[in-house]
Amino acid sequence: MKMKIEKRLFLSLTVLLCCLAIAGCSAKTADTKKDAAQTESSTAIQATDYSQSNHWLNLPTENNKDVDVFYLYPSAWAKVNADDPIICDIDNPVMLQQSKLAYERQATAFSDIANIYAPYYRQDDAGSTLSMSVDEQQDIVKGVPLTDALAAFDYYIKNYNNGRPFILASHSQGSNVMIYILSEYMKAHPEVNNRMIAAYVIGYSVTDDYLAQNPNLKFATGAGDTGVIISYNTQAPTIEGTDGVVTPGAKAINPISWTTDETVAPASDNLGSLQLNSDGSVAKNEDGTNIVVKNFADAQVDTAKGVIICSTVDVDKYAPGSAMFGKGVFHSFDFPFYYYDIQANAALRVQNYLLNHK
Repeated sequence: MKMKIEKRLFLSLTVLLCCLAIAGCSAKTADTKKDAAQTESSTAIQATDYSQSNHWLNLPTENNKDVDVFYLYPSAWAKVNADDPIICDIDNPVMLQQSKLAYERQATAFSDIANIYAPYYRQDDAGSTLSMSVDEQQDIVKGVPLTDALAAFDYYIKNYNNGRPFILASHSQGSNVMIYILSEYMKAHPEVNNRMIAAYVIGYSVTDDYLAQNPNLKFATGAGDTGVIISYNTQAPTIEGTDGVVTPGAKAINPISWTTDETVAPASDNLGSLQLNSDGSVAKNEDGTNIVVKNFADAQVDTAKGVIICSTVDVDKYAPGSAMFGKGVFHSFDFPFYYYDIQANAALRVQNYLLNHK
């Protein structure tokens, strides 16, 4: 009975996020050119003012940890009407609500080891952009979303970080934005790059070409290396349809074993997945701690596809397909499936960084 309840709660998040995706795709009757015309060059965009605390999803009340995390949440809103702008306002109520839930499912994995800084940033409507070419998608991402994220990160470095080492963490659209922070800001500020413990750029593709173009960046090869990028996208053994966040040459590291070969990490080795409520929030015990789901998700790197294969989760229940992702794409669960593995891995990388940078 317990597993049936857990499955139903996981399914509720699938339904919730699929509804968000469908809302965005209901606006696809708008002319794609109209959406594209709403983009601006980054030099013409006025960034959100991050000196205002209300433009931050999370600001620590005290900095009592030796390291920080800078976190960018995934797509958290969707166009309702075809005539709506493709970029949301910074105070969009749906984004404000859904980003808080994403934070709880994702960023809290780092809360025991780091002070977490998480800005709100204006996002594009994923239902619209995923129907565009990759170049068109990136033109939009490098407009308003990146302008806000760069401004937030720069404000964080200059006003909050105080020279501490830090972790970058993101998912989906947040990771699409994060790859440009890594390639642009870090390249321009090597002294900042030297303080990066790791970058958990999950739910979007980090490719061989991207790494070749940015030799200052390295992909993780093991559980404890530092100054590296960690990335993966989760799928079932077979999918029907598409996975719009996986691009050719994508790299993946196993989020259980933290290896890049194709050895299967069984679900019995998984340190624990999150159980979720019907609204997408994290299910809690009576004492306020997270309910932990054991032996749920396995993981195997598929080097040809550049993804993580999860074979132990029921596709019909957890990845039935949506307007944005094909059946068998576990995109929404990249973090929840491996939450406690990410938590333990981040602690190890922090420990190693601090030992090596005394």
